[in-house]
Amino acid sequence: MVKSIILAAGKGTRMKSGLPKVLHTIFDKPLLGYVLDAVKNSGMIDYSYVITGHKHEQVDSYVKENYDFAGTILQSPQLGTGHAVSMALDALKGYNGEVVILCGDTPLIKPETIKNMIISHRKNSADITVMSAVFENPTNYGRIIREQDGTLKEIVEEKDADEFQKKVKEINAGIYCINWDKVSVAFSELKNNNKQGEYYLTDIIKWGREKGLRVGAYVIEDNNEIFGINSRKNLAEASQILHDEIIEYHMANGVTIVSPETTWISPDTEIGGDTIIYPNCYINGRNKIASNCKIGPFAHIRGGVELDEFVKIGNFVELKKAKVKSHTNICHLSYVGDAEVGENVNIGAGTITANYNPLTKVKSKTIIEDNVKIGSNSVLVAPVKIKEGANVGAVGVITKDVEPWSLAVTRAPLKVLEGWVKKVLKND
Repeated sequence: MVKSIILAAGKGTRMKSGLPKVLHTIFDKPLLGYVLDAVKNSGMIDYSYVITGHKHEQVDSYVKENYDFAGTILQSPQLGTGHAVSMALDALKGYNGEVVILCGDTPLIKPETIKNMIISHRKNSADITVMSAVFENPTNYGRIIREQDGTLKEIVEEKDADEFQKKVKEINAGIYCINWDKVSVAFSELKNNNKQGEYYLTDIIKWGREKGLRVGAYVIEDNNEIFGINSRKNLAEASQILHDEIIEYHMANGVTIVSPETTWISPDTEIGGDTIIYPNCYINGRNKIASNCKIGPFAHIRGGVELDEFVKIGNFVELKKAKVKSHTNICHLSYVGDAEVGENVNIGAGTITANYNPLTKVKSKTIIEDNVKIGSNSVLVAPVKIKEGANVGAVGVITKDVEPWSLAVTRAPLKVLEGWVKKVLKND
């Protein structure tokens, strides 16, 4: 299997943030997470080394908590991209396979593209393959410089390029596949004789040619995949690109999205055919929504949600870590979190599962079994179980389990004071 090195040490000055750039999010997933997921889902890479730097403790923590196939290596001081890769020399000592080098701030890269690049690298018997793209406006990108016969000569950063080189439209996409046993020595031989005084990863192309290695370029088809995040504007642009791809994907697979412009769906959400998503819904995190469901309008699904077939989620409903079985309705203005909800359940408007204890900071689960009916404006204080067939009267505050087929009522008896209004008005 292949290894990967992901460069994630940069501060991201233009983000103007106290947060490391790679931990800024789209759909609450950090940019680095998108890259790590793409690497994993390529099916070609079994372990990743994340090179950290600025506020590395935060990046270390994120990787450790979320990815068992990746570890972090600190780059300090930060002396350029070539120097960053050299941080993995000890970890990869004795390794003779291929290494894919990526940037941690390119969240749109697809697993298939990584896989295809590795396949192309092998097919061409290359020692070094760099991913490239053709841009009409290549400003700010390193240029791919080729020989007259079309073979790859070198990569020149824009700051070091002459006027002729700046006119080249083929650019360096920042992703490499290298044969580690042949190329790793380069990272001890790179020079920093450039305007930045840094050790450039791009220099391995020229180094490889000088050593007689086979060097090539893999031209990417969709330039959006290498879109890098350097500012909040870039973050919004990447979010929009991802949004459009996801919406088109679901509509092509039989999901009705009434207002594509106002509907946001995370890439980690699965949706079955004939489900309808009404306007102004925000579906975040990892979720599974079955077929023939109705969502919204103005629904917020926050992740960890599983909906079986024929579930209806009303307007202004919020769900989080909830499993809901088929033919269940959760009506408008309700919050259901950390819950299991059975079949044929009706949850009335304004119902809340009170799942969080602010004193102990513990979240508890609410279980609602099949055929339960919850009256409007009820509060279910977790941990609590509403058993099969039970009914909860409107404005109920439920703090203990309700037995099967029971009626739970907690409100005070209704009192009607006849003529009260007229008496008050007469006294005025």
